[in-house]
Amino acid sequence: MSEKTLTRMDLSEAVFREVGLSRNESAQLVESVLQHMSDALVRGEQVKISSFGTFSVRDKAARIGRNPKTGEEVPIHPRRVLTFRPSHLMKERVAAGNRK
Repeated sequence: MSEKTLTRMDLSEAVFREVGLSRNESAQLVESVLQHMSDALVRGEQVKISSFGTFSVRDKAARIGRNPKTGEEVPIHPRRVLTFRPSHLMKERVAAGNRK
């Protein structure tokens, strides 16, 4: 696996090259899209991107965990977690990339 990470700057540079907006407008567009996505998730809504996947927030109940080193029981508080389910198309694209 490669160690490369796709960043916001990479995304805004791609928008700049492919759409033709200025670099500043491209960066603002990427920031706006990411802000809309995160705001929706904070409100508990799903974010579904066709042919990519679905981001959603799930509530996890409180439970008792165990410290693996000491065996001591530790309470784990209820929390909200972000989940991502890739679309079938995305799963297929990733799997095809493994066959290189």
